[in-house]
Amino acid sequence: MDLRIASMPSQGLGSIAQTKRPAAGSTAVAGTGFADNFKSALKSVSAAQNEATRLQTEVQLGNPKVSLEETMLAMQKAQIGFQGALHVRNRMVSAYTDIMNMSV
Repeated sequence: MDLRIASMPSQGLGSIAQTKRPAAGSTAVAGTGFADNFKSALKSVSAAQNEATRLQTEVQLGNPKVSLEETMLAMQKAQIGFQGALHVRNRMVSAYTDIMNMSV
């Protein structure tokens, strides 16, 4: 599970404001913006949590092909991914609050 966010090329604020979103029917390059990267990271965290839940169920049912170590490792990966996503969310909320409290 890779939660790194790709850096954007350095651009001036004017060029960022002038960029247009692709039309509804056109194909866009996946993962080009922060929102796309954040969505893919959340999907990855969700998949890790689903896998950990599946492994927990298999261990509880007594499946000999699923080890307890594998299950615990999947649970820890899911927990670390969730904590990372939670920290990013908290930082985004904090930044939004700071921006909204700025005087114009």
